[in-house]
Amino acid sequence: WCSELGREGLRLGVPRTFQISPSRAAMGAGRILGAGSRWAGALLVTLAVLRPHLAHCTEPPRSFVFQQNADCHFTNGTERVRFFDRYIYNRQQITHFDSDVGRFEADTELGRPDAEHWNKDPAILAQARAAADTFCRHNYQADAPFTIDRRVQPKVKVSPTQSGSQPHSHLLVCSVTGFYPGGIEIKWLKNGQEQTAGVVSTELLQNGDWTFQILVMLEMSPRRGDVYTCQVEHVSLRDPITVHWEAQSDSARSKMLTGVGGFVLGLIFLAPGLLIYLKNKKGRPVPQPAGLLS
Repeated sequence: WCSELGREGLRLGVPRTFQISPSRAAMGAGRILGAGSRWAGALLVTLAVLRPHLAHCTEPPRSFVFQQNADCHFTNGTERVRFFDRYIYNRQQITHFDSDVGRFEADTELGRPDAEHWNKDPAILAQARAAADTFCRHNYQADAPFTIDRRVQPKVKVSPTQSGSQPHSHLLVCSVTGFYPGGIEIKWLKNGQEQTAGVVSTELLQNGDWTFQILVMLEMSPRRGDVYTCQVEHVSLRDPITVHWEAQSDSARSKMLTGVGGFVLGLIFLAPGLLIYLKNKKGRPVPQPAGLLS
């Protein structure tokens, strides 16, 4: 009886359920997934997962995860579009559709009945084959202002550090942060000449907020008067950003630090005297003109 019930479920339930196109269930007929299509997709998924257990008279799992991923791959805008539709059961892909192939393909035995059934249904197959236009190109135009056309200008900072590998060498770090999209060109210049030796870069890092950051370091042995420049070119900029750093001799740097230290010490000693003077001036009584009664 259980076996008959399983076969009856296969014969009656599944074909009727799969009249819903997988592309339509995932896309809402070329748009972002709607409430009705989500319900239909959930029903489709439930029957697809329970079907093998009905056929084999086994108890279905108490919990499982079924996913459907629709991917659009664009080349040169919408000149070439490739659509993928993937069905995943408990983290394992069981069936997929590739618009370059034009038919559903089974990745596991669990997904084979679905792929065979969908490939025999002209309406489902036509819907999936058209998804590169009805879903991908359609949503490309709707999402372009927030993705393809999005531009965020980078912030650039140059800072020195004494961690070079050679004696008397230094590192200049060019920190470029907060930009989008990720494509960016960063150059180091010394007195206007591009430097390639001693340049090290980190990988492009995602900040998690649709912006990127990267560090580009230059190992150098600075001489007084040398001017180093970090030059950044990005699609969000009309002109490159240039940040300069000028080398100073050790004696000049020492004199500058001495001057700054003396100024700070002067302020420290001046502040208490100024406070005492202001306090005494505030507490002194104001003299009254002669002849007035007190």
